[in-house]
Amino acid sequence: MRVAANTTHGAAPILPGATLGIFGSGQLGRMAAIAAARLGYRVHIFSPDAQVPAGKIQGPAGKVQSPAGQVAPFETVADYDDADAIAKFAKAVDVVTLEFENVPALATETASQFAPVRPSGQVLFTTQDRLREKRFLQSIGIPCTQFAPVTTADELQTAVQQIGTPAVLKTVAWGYDGKGQAKVDSAEQAEQAWEQLDRQPAICEGWVAYDCELSMLVARSPSGEVAAYGPIANQHKNHILDLSTYPAPELAPIAAQAGEISRAIVEKLDVVGIICVEFFLTTEGRLLVNEIAPRTHNSGHLTIDACATSQFEQQIRAICGLPLGSTEPFASAAMINLLGEVWQQGEPNWQAALGDPGVRLHLYGKAEARTGRKMGHITVLAASTDEATRLAQSAYQALAR
Repeated sequence: MRVAANTTHGAAPILPGATLGIFGSGQLGRMAAIAAARLGYRVHIFSPDAQVPAGKIQGPAGKVQSPAGQVAPFETVADYDDADAIAKFAKAVDVVTLEFENVPALATETASQFAPVRPSGQVLFTTQDRLREKRFLQSIGIPCTQFAPVTTADELQTAVQQIGTPAVLKTVAWGYDGKGQAKVDSAEQAEQAWEQLDRQPAICEGWVAYDCELSMLVARSPSGEVAAYGPIANQHKNHILDLSTYPAPELAPIAAQAGEISRAIVEKLDVVGIICVEFFLTTEGRLLVNEIAPRTHNSGHLTIDACATSQFEQQIRAICGLPLGSTEPFASAAMINLLGEVWQQGEPNWQAALGDPGVRLHLYGKAEARTGRKMGHITVLAASTDEATRLAQSAYQALAR
């Protein structure tokens, strides 16, 4: 899905040969760095956490290497509150983007004095806080889950009375993959649920009966050109994405609506870069926006193999002001996450999983496998979504043989 430009920021394109800065050093930064290198850019990673466990291999001359740092020529290891390090980093690059939405305001404000930051600090300000995000969606008429703020015990009781039960308490900040959430089954249980969140500022959201979770990935350039992938159908286990499929024929009836909502969000936020809009499709057939992630997204990893332009290349094109690429898939695709649990019985059986020549394996270079930690993914292309899913699941099961 591609839409012609309708606005302009008057920014000159940042051409291949330039140096791109990325806040964050995990797998999203790694895959963005690989895509940038293919386009002829150099990448400089700003890594707030590049500690390698004892006994693990480090980089040249003992350099600690993060997943992204392993594939980028430059890496600064410093905290996000180190203004001097951030200033030096930003002076060395032509544009700054991110792989992690919870970059503190100090970091983006400091970097923006020396290089454009895309998406901007204002986009992060809105999306880093669930309450601000919900109020933004409400202000532009986008349907989302019912919500109420919770900062005091009185507000908690008022919120539960207003929203009803079951409900979900979510911290307003620092939540992902189900972290910072607690279900509220009854008004009497609300205080206990808030205690689980250490009584942090939160929102109370209404419980949604849904048929499907889906996502749209939307890129926007400085000129206002917009391109979107999706809808992508997603299945989760223990609040962590397990399986994504694209295209999703069952979502065809709501594809246009999901695209319109996502485009409205990216334009109203004045995004330059790429964002993911996560939706619930309710049992009544309504689309509700769940969250906005101002970055590339786990559900879009299948675009590396399924599309002419991956979400990571699209991110680079968007922040550099290059024409956006095609989002059309070559075939039906299924992606399965590989979490740390896959390593519980030792090294996975890669030979068995890769016995099908159509299986694409992507590992993230992380030093230590832990329960719930995203270590990699596999993608399979096929003539249909059902066939791609079957083959991906078969390859996944082969890892334990």
